[in-house]
Amino acid sequence: MEFKDLLKQLANKVESLKNNLKTEEATKTALIMPFLQALGYDVFNPLEILPEFICDIGIKQGEKIDYAILKDNKPVILIECKHCKQDLNLHDNQLLRYFNISNAKFGVLTNGIVYRFYTDLDTQNRMDKKPFLEINLSDLKEHDIEELKKFHKSYFDVEKILNSASELKYLKKLKARLSAEFANPSTEFVKFVSKNIYNGTFSPKIIDQFTSLVKRSISSCVNDIVSEQLKETIENGNENSPQQTKETSEVEKTQTKQIKTVETTAIKLNGYYIVKSILRTVIPVERIVYSDNQGYFAVNIDNLWYNVCRLYFNNPANLRIMLKPDNKIISMSSLDDIYKYSEQLIETAKKILMTI
Repeated sequence: MEFKDLLKQLANKVESLKNNLKTEEATKTALIMPFLQALGYDVFNPLEILPEFICDIGIKQGEKIDYAILKDNKPVILIECKHCKQDLNLHDNQLLRYFNISNAKFGVLTNGIVYRFYTDLDTQNRMDKKPFLEINLSDLKEHDIEELKKFHKSYFDVEKILNSASELKYLKKLKARLSAEFANPSTEFVKFVSKNIYNGTFSPKIIDQFTSLVKRSISSCVNDIVSEQLKETIENGNENSPQQTKETSEVEKTQTKQIKTVETTAIKLNGYYIVKSILRTVIPVERIVYSDNQGYFAVNIDNLWYNVCRLYFNNPANLRIMLKPDNKIISMSSLDDIYKYSEQLIETAKKILMTI
């Protein structure tokens, strides 16, 4: 299953699980460990994730943090866990103490639903007071998934994440500043946007006048943008004639019926796992996905547009494989025959990677 799908699946479970989790340990087991697994880590391997990581603080010995994600036997991410109904604002000081005496570059404070990511952008080796990233699984957005993907084991790169963290920090501040200015424009903002329009002196009376005008202008601009986008959507939706729309609708109904009859059988999945095991030498396994269609089962990179091969396994007595990009269909006597085409599959995957 793809990274995005794993996260969405976990997010969908949050609402049904949270009222049944009575302890912090239950929160870890039901929500936090699956989250770490979605990030590609083996939660049962202490060389990757070490539970109860010891962080001695001064004379206080044996202080422990819930988890440390390790790289080359050194902690790179510290994770402090709380019960799912705990207010995280009451617990960031504990993570701060652990972070400041460790060599980790990132700290995560979580209750299994909200994940706050910290680093040391303001002062080196001292955790920032505010997180550069906050993810709420109860309100998971597409851009959240893209940011989380940077913490996946396969993509983890400290420098890239730090650069991204710096951008997120300033984007958050800019967004807050703009939102405040749009809601209640400051004198400086009013002067800035009006100075090329009004050539006179900005007296208090003129400032009051232009403050009102600026607020109305902002509101008008936002409405115009929304209206234009709605207009384009409606126009694009009405491009087809009634007859074309009817025909399209019939086609969609037929496709829907076809999709419902597709059965992802065990033999298809076994073929997929073999191809996946071959390709994992050149590409992270979470990028190797499949799409099951009416006539064939495709193994893809990232999405259905990038086929590495197609498996024709609807008839177990007549197994066939189509190798890309030649589109040559070859009969096979068994699933093991897929291994015969390992080199070609790998070469196809490499070519696809160069284009995306």
